Amino acid sequence: MSAHSHRLIYLLNVAQRRLQRFATSRSEDGITPAQSGLLFVLGKQDGVLMGEAGQALDLGPAGTSGLVDRMAAARLVERRADAADGRAWRIHLTAKGRAMLARAKAETADLNARLMEGFSREEIDVVARWLLSFQSKFPNGRDE
Repeated sequence: MSAHSHRLIYLLNVAQRRLQRFATSRSEDGITPAQSGLLFVLGKQDGVLMGEAGQALDLGPAGTSGLVDRMAAARLVERRADAADGRAWRIHLTAKGRAMLARAKAETADLNARLMEGFSREEIDVVARWLLSFQSKFPNGRDE
């Protein structure tokens, strides 16, 4: 395949949409990849500030707020006022959220294994490096 026929933007868009649909449809609880992402962030640091969570997920304030609203309505997380700054909110996992995190970890491991199927470790390393390069080639505006 020549470099001119790769259609990388198209292929990335299709891959992303299919992966999102597949991941959501496979989830036993209908959790979305974005929701799983927030669970993973909170699994590393429960009680993170809203802005920090959004930054970790590459979401703006409105996207972060909407995600947290949906997850709070599902009783996966709860917002609590920051003790030092009453205007800031911290996000905490609930017991239901912790249980969902454990399931999301298992589902993600299975999905990652499926994504890597048929490729060598070296090939996956190149793909991972290429995808990671997007963060420096295309800053989100907050990185600059």
